[in-house]
Amino acid sequence: MIFQKNSAEIERIRASCHVVFQVQQAIAQQVRPGVTTRLLDELAERVIRTCGGVPAFKGYRGFPASICASVNSAAVHGFPGDRPLRRGDILSVDVGVALQGFYGDGAFTMGVGPIKPDRARLLATTRACLEAGISQARAGGRLSNISHAIQACAEAAGFCVIREFGGHGIGRELHEDPHIANFGRPGLGPRLRPGYVLAIEPIIGLGEPEIEVAKDGWTALTRDRSPVAHFEHTVAVTTDGPDILTLPAGCAEAASCA
Repeated sequence: MIFQKNSAEIERIRASCHVVFQVQQAIAQQVRPGVTTRLLDELAERVIRTCGGVPAFKGYRGFPASICASVNSAAVHGFPGDRPLRRGDILSVDVGVALQGFYGDGAFTMGVGPIKPDRARLLATTRACLEAGISQARAGGRLSNISHAIQACAEAAGFCVIREFGGHGIGRELHEDPHIANFGRPGLGPRLRPGYVLAIEPIIGLGEPEIEVAKDGWTALTRDRSPVAHFEHTVAVTTDGPDILTLPAGCAEAASCA
């Protein structure tokens, strides 16, 4: 069942998303060669709790950390650890926050220092896939229009969709209906209604799309160890079009607005 949120509920989700944004900014400022993802995780938890929130991922189905920190070929659900980031890595950070009974969720990928051109193009394309998906989060449209827009954008640029994972509804729970695949034909699924709040998150790979799960039981890695990028926004469907809750007014993109 897809829940429609009223304006007051959407504003409470927005408040959670504002904390997500603050965490993303704090992390982005610290990403550099030599920094460990464990230190970034500790920073994230401090920011979340200082803002009055709770890390939504920590303890979720046994996940041990406040962020997912996925490096290079880790598609999603990477454990923060003590391996220092290296020049040329790409790091995907996924952040979830619970604040006063409502959830926000967002992700971004960035390079650790200068990165190779193919990786830079992967990041730019995945960001474009997110924008394409968000553009279809409109009242009256079909859910799969979001999925198709993401897939078309990725494949037109020569990249693949990691199909095992996708977006989701969000609100009083971290994961609500509907599941939002990052691929599929347009014109299918439920019609979108004002008040739906969706976490849209393309996960796009440079090589082959097949994945395997690491021994930790969480980290999803591409089998060919090709790099993956991941961007995510929490978006409200409104009568005036999509409202990106994980961005403050006037900010074009998370992790790029000071």
